[in-house]
Amino acid sequence: MRLPSPLPERWRILISEKALRRIITGLTAVFLATLCISLFSQLLQSRYSHMTEQNRFSALHVQLAAQNIINSLASDSAGGQTARPLNGDLLTQSLAANALDEDRVFALVDNFGLVIATAPAASKLAGERITDVLGTTFTTDSNWQNMRLFTFTNGDSAFVSARDLGNFPGSLIVMQKRSDLLAAWWTGVIRLAVLFVVTLLVLAMLAGAFHWQAAKASEADAVLSIATERLDKALDRSNCGMWDWNLAEGTIFWSKSMFEILGMPPQGSFLSFGEVSARLHAEDSNIEGMVEELLRGQRTVFNREFRMRHADGNWIWLRARAALAPGDTADTPHLIGIIFDITAQKLTDKLSHDAELRLKDAIENISEAFVLWDTENRLVMCNSKYQQFHSLPPASCVPGTPYAVVTQSAKEPIVRQYVPTVGGEHPDGKSLEVQLGDGRWLQINERRTRDGGFVSVGTDITALKKQEERLLLSERTLMMTVRDLQKERLSADQQSQRLAELADKYAREKTRAESANRSKSEFLANMSHELRTPLNAIIGFSEVMQEQMFGPLGSEKYMEYSHDIHRSGQFLLDVINDILDMSKIEAGRIEMELTSLSLSSVITDVMRLIGPRAAKGKVDIVLDLPKACDIVADKRALKQVFINLLSNAVKFTPEGGQVKITVSKSRDGAKVVIADTGIGIPGNDIEKLGRPFEQVENQFTKSKGGSGLGLAISKSLVDLHTGSLDISSTVGIGTTVTVNFRNAPESAILKSA
Repeated sequence: MRLPSPLPERWRILISEKALRRIITGLTAVFLATLCISLFSQLLQSRYSHMTEQNRFSALHVQLAAQNIINSLASDSAGGQTARPLNGDLLTQSLAANALDEDRVFALVDNFGLVIATAPAASKLAGERITDVLGTTFTTDSNWQNMRLFTFTNGDSAFVSARDLGNFPGSLIVMQKRSDLLAAWWTGVIRLAVLFVVTLLVLAMLAGAFHWQAAKASEADAVLSIATERLDKALDRSNCGMWDWNLAEGTIFWSKSMFEILGMPPQGSFLSFGEVSARLHAEDSNIEGMVEELLRGQRTVFNREFRMRHADGNWIWLRARAALAPGDTADTPHLIGIIFDITAQKLTDKLSHDAELRLKDAIENISEAFVLWDTENRLVMCNSKYQQFHSLPPASCVPGTPYAVVTQSAKEPIVRQYVPTVGGEHPDGKSLEVQLGDGRWLQINERRTRDGGFVSVGTDITALKKQEERLLLSERTLMMTVRDLQKERLSADQQSQRLAELADKYAREKTRAESANRSKSEFLANMSHELRTPLNAIIGFSEVMQEQMFGPLGSEKYMEYSHDIHRSGQFLLDVINDILDMSKIEAGRIEMELTSLSLSSVITDVMRLIGPRAAKGKVDIVLDLPKACDIVADKRALKQVFINLLSNAVKFTPEGGQVKITVSKSRDGAKVVIADTGIGIPGNDIEKLGRPFEQVENQFTKSKGGSGLGLAISKSLVDLHTGSLDISSTVGIGTTVTVNFRNAPESAILKSA
């Protein structure tokens, strides 16, 4: 079926029933007045026409009869016969067949005015004088063609016409009473009057029926208005509307509430299908297909949910329920029904659906086993944990499964024991602990719901059970330990007494050791001159012998011995210097002369001493010195630090190795990094470095010798400058020494010294 194209809105003239009754009553009165006037005018005109026509007929009849009498008398005279006398037979023979109609009276009057004969003879005028009948105004010699009105002596009026008989004495008179002449007209008047009265009665009855029907219609309209108002209020309160779709014309009647639902101002009672279709959602525009199914009989009821655009641009959900109803004709079916605004219901359904999904998701993701039963002990829902804990097949977890079927499918627990709930036994529930076949423990809490069902939550308490066992074991162990501790307490009290005595003894011995250490340091410091003087003499005499300043020694062995004496004396002097320096540091007798100096220049001076040793050992030294990097320090102490560090780097780096010196500025001072590719130091031995008289012993260090005080002296001197010395090393790869100098105030450095 193809729906017709939308028609424009019908224009309707609304007239009140009261005004309509008045108009119809007025029109009826005007019609009756017009009809009455027309009839009266028509009657007057017909009266005049009737009288004129009858007078004309009477004049013709009297003229014809007079001519017939004259002809009869003339015929007798022409035949030589005696003229017949004027009598009734001659008069009757001379009249036409219908001359006596309409009560006409013909009379033969002689020259003396005496009525000789009349027709009809029953008129009883024969033998009377005509003047006695018509009055003195009538003369026998009258001869006129038109009828004249005379008044009889008895008071009646009549139309009279006379004709003379030519050469024969006498006259022929025709008389017709006015009442007789108008009798036929009055008959017509009566018929018209009866017709008019009947018409008046019919119209009066129709008007009465109309007024009665209008009154009934007015009452019906009032009832309809009240019912419509009630219906509109009911539709408004129930948030729904009524609609009537004329499928043939393509127009839809909408109730007032429908416009309010869509936020549209009322535009009459009808909308075209095009206007309604334009507001439908694109996904809900197949309403025509459902209408076609209704028309074909494939469905009996129209029940559809769809969306329509509100006046503010939003989409609202509507539910239409309708059925086909016959129209004015068989070809104009109507689809009549009610539309409900279900936007709030749709929103509530969506919120409920989302809440249900969130609830199911939450129940599924909790760590406990959850199951809900209805009032008839049938399964409502459960999560996978419940199915997993009880080893249930999927077929037993379908909603609606009886409780007995689910319990038969589940594996029985090994242990089942009831436990009291907190605060006493709950009147609508119970708690129990069960152990499953795989060793897990569950605590099951069952509670009644308000609708009569019950919910069960199973918590895996295996860890708690194990913890409980451990706690029991720990409690037993603790009790044993407490007993042991009580036993040990007595011995501990005795040991504490002994420890107190040892602490006092340790304090006395520590004081004596510190005093002896100070005495040792003071002794070594005082012996510096006595020890250095003979060593300098030995070194000097050995150098004289090596140079052979007073002549040759004579034997090569003497030259070798002099080299050994010089090397041993120099080594011993270095060891004594280190010992003396360390002793001065420990005794606090180092005097610092702080000046602003350049690190690059200090390292350059040190390279003059270290460079030949490195060249001799075939060790490459790489310098990365900035142009300006000044710090506040003691130049002599700084040189000693770098001599010790570079000497160790060159000493413990094999031939072909490299020593790199990098000087850079730091955020709070300067940093010097000395990295070599030497033998390296094990990680657990780095802590020993920097302690006086401690060395890392291996085959290579033993061959190089040394007092083990170089790093300790360097670290102590760096500490006096409020700096830090860090060592990192990897065996076989090399060692990196990082010296950080901070720009500390001079007063702080002196205080440290």
